[in-house]
Amino acid sequence: MTLLPRIAFPLPNRRDLVALPLVLALLFVLAHATRQMAVPFTLGEPLAISTQPGQLPAYALYTVLRMAAALGLSFVFTLAYATLAAKNRYAEQILVPLLDILQSIPILGYLSITVTGFLALFPHSLLGLQLAVIFAVFTSQVWNMTFALYQGLKTLPQELGEAATLYRLSAWQRFWKLELPFAMPGLLWNTMMSLSGGWFFVVAAEAVTVHGQQVAVPGIGSYIALAIENRDLPAIYWAIAVMLGVIFLYDWIIFRPFVAWADKFRMDNTSGVEAPQSWVRNFLQRTRLIRYLLRLPALLWELSIRLMPMAPAARKPPHPARQRWLDRLFALLLALVALWALQRLYTLVPREFGWGEVAHVFYLGLITGFKVFVLVALSALIWVPLGVLIGLHPAWARRAQPLAQFLAAFPANLLFPLVVVLIVRLHLNVDVWTSPLMILGSQWYLLFSVIGGATALPNDLREAARNLNLKGWLKWRRLYLPGVFPAFVTGAITASGGAWNASIVAEVVQWGPYHLTATGLGAYISQATAVGNMHAVALGVGVMALYVTAVNRFFWRRLYALAEDRIRLN
Repeated sequence: MTLLPRIAFPLPNRRDLVALPLVLALLFVLAHATRQMAVPFTLGEPLAISTQPGQLPAYALYTVLRMAAALGLSFVFTLAYATLAAKNRYAEQILVPLLDILQSIPILGYLSITVTGFLALFPHSLLGLQLAVIFAVFTSQVWNMTFALYQGLKTLPQELGEAATLYRLSAWQRFWKLELPFAMPGLLWNTMMSLSGGWFFVVAAEAVTVHGQQVAVPGIGSYIALAIENRDLPAIYWAIAVMLGVIFLYDWIIFRPFVAWADKFRMDNTSGVEAPQSWVRNFLQRTRLIRYLLRLPALLWELSIRLMPMAPAARKPPHPARQRWLDRLFALLLALVALWALQRLYTLVPREFGWGEVAHVFYLGLITGFKVFVLVALSALIWVPLGVLIGLHPAWARRAQPLAQFLAAFPANLLFPLVVVLIVRLHLNVDVWTSPLMILGSQWYLLFSVIGGATALPNDLREAARNLNLKGWLKWRRLYLPGVFPAFVTGAITASGGAWNASIVAEVVQWGPYHLTATGLGAYISQATAVGNMHAVALGVGVMALYVTAVNRFFWRRLYALAEDRIRLN
């Protein structure tokens, strides 16, 4: 018995003769673009950004490379962080609240903290600035993916876990052969959303301020920022057209093949659902040499998993008394850390701000929090039914996927001129009519998560519902809504966190001579950043993180617990 099948080296066929030159050309273009992204650079040296349409293909390639690098880092971080949080209950009590805090910190906050350090690592190269931009895009992608994998691991059906124990799978085998495949459909759809969310923040990431000097690296984001600054509408239209083309291109080349591949991880005991198709995947499967080269890493990885030793037949449970002492020690350590933090705040706040200022910032946070709650609730009423319908019909998903990705990637600040003009000319309420700008980018987290949850819904449950003659609202209440509930909670958490983050740019909008400011915590942070009051920025970001953590802890986590205990595919 052999662990790996015998493989003869194949001869290329006609499709290989088409695929190989394309792959080599792609590698050449990537190598050339990578060299251009690491050219010599010294802070203070101007980087010319042109709004000529002919520059857009090169700018698009640079932006896509940064986003791809950030996505790779996000995937590695997600695997480690989400797995540790889901597997270790002590780590979970620290990592999950920390994830809430990290999600609530605005992308500009990460840039202001990290850009100087990256420049110091590479003082005479543009690579340091490129790494700072990649890290900023990473912070706009990773939290959604981490929440998605964490949700998938926590809602694993009980019978699958029992089967893994019966077959004595080790922790390593259990993760790669069972848990990650189960979470893959939802993780894949949330990865698509994270990539699109990176486009939403790329305008802020590619034009950064270092020591009072604005530096823009070549890319679509800096192109759009310059076009907005110059009020160059034709340049904005060209940027939108190129963004649309790039999104459709990587959807066709990358995401459609991965969606078709991930369909094999569906929890189905029956057939009858139309499987998603990909022309690129079908073409590669009909090649000889390319398919052979792609199989080798997978076979080696499969061999490494199979060679892992089996888990022991019976595991001795931890002693109850020892477990109680560990719980008490952990709770004591957390209490000591919390007391130290409160003591530091109690001595720092009166000296820097005064309690009246702190109370005012908390009041602004309540206003922004109310806006976020209303916007997420309205988005759920719209996108949960549509997401379920799209996820249940693969043909609809194929058509809606690139459109949803483009809408999710569309930078909301391109709509600011229209909003400002409408508010000024129609004398509308600034606090009300700037609020939708907060949810424009983050509402798609909810849609993509629900689509991923509906895609993973087993077909045998749908057939059972048909056999029981469930129809209308009863079918939604008994099958569809419980089936996508864990995915909905994940999408709602990331959507609300994204709305809090977007309030910084949505509550202060301008176009030409018009400058509108709404009441809220986002406007407070934005105004403090504009005047360089870093203590006020820290206070605003801290209060925002506190609100996000409290809402997630006392509201969304309770829904997570409900999904884990009662609403899961058992």
